[in-house]
Amino acid sequence: MKRKTIFNLLAILMGAIIVVLCMEVAVRAFADDGKQFDLEMWKYAIEVKGISPDPLIGHDHRPNRHAFLMGVQFDTNSKGLRDREFLYEKPAGKLRIMMLGDSFTVGWGAKFDETFPKRIERMYADRGLQAEVINTGVGNYNTIQEVEYYLTEGYKYNPDVVVLNFTFNDAEPVPVSYPPPAVLRICYSCIFVVGRIDTLRREFFGKKDWAHYYLGLYGDDGQAKGWLDAKAYIAKLATFTKAHGTKLLIASLPELHDVQHYRLQKITDLVHEATDRNGVPFVDLLPYVQGVPSPELWVTPPDPHPNGLAHKLFAQGIFEALEKLSVDETAEQR
Repeated sequence: MKRKTIFNLLAILMGAIIVVLCMEVAVRAFADDGKQFDLEMWKYAIEVKGISPDPLIGHDHRPNRHAFLMGVQFDTNSKGLRDREFLYEKPAGKLRIMMLGDSFTVGWGAKFDETFPKRIERMYADRGLQAEVINTGVGNYNTIQEVEYYLTEGYKYNPDVVVLNFTFNDAEPVPVSYPPPAVLRICYSCIFVVGRIDTLRREFFGKKDWAHYYLGLYGDDGQAKGWLDAKAYIAKLATFTKAHGTKLLIASLPELHDVQHYRLQKITDLVHEATDRNGVPFVDLLPYVQGVPSPELWVTPPDPHPNGLAHKLFAQGIFEALEKLSVDETAEQR
């Protein structure tokens, strides 16, 4: 009886192993088409990201990483930026703009040259002006992480202008970063199944939809801790840039699920109030994309990150706001 029990347990274990292996083969062979959001974000975390020694930053890009994510090439330079190489010392006669932000800014799912920082760089070139637009965006960053990066590293590039690109989820807490379990570094099917379970929970079991979730980060009265912390870091960045004679612009990047019937205006209004309180120019990029059907702005139908067209429209809005700052004259004066 004991031997039979052991045999049955081994049979069950072997069966489970075979099922798992079959699932892994199936996911790698058929499901992983290079455009599955959950799988691609996981690859991004494994292949590009690392743990930052600064707990307020949490994670960052590792230097000189090369990956193919969401259908596009994703390369980092020697400082971990998705950009070409830049010296800390600003070249004479060049305007230097630094973009702070998250996955919208870094250009998740968009080709490098299609991202709005690089488009803005070319827009200046079309006007006959030499400009460097440095993209410091990192996926899953919030305002605290973006500002902390600037206060500890970004300022060394001596930019003429800093653009803080605020997105609707920037009131989330700084994520705790830790090395993933070894099995998750190779288990595609684990990530795929978890993603499908989350989708089912959202669709059928009452998990908050995207709009309720994002609005909840700010509280009914705008007093949620995450938003208060983000607002404090906006003020910290405003104080720092003013003290160093650097122009600051804050751009509100909209959520792209439904730009025609926008549900997150409350967030935009709160950010605008915070920028006004700190005497910082503000630009709302929602009007620049509202003339386009929402799905035409997405990387893929399940992934409403901005695609090349959305980046083009964002670039137009930010560029117009930068022109109002007279940043070219500012560069000449410094």
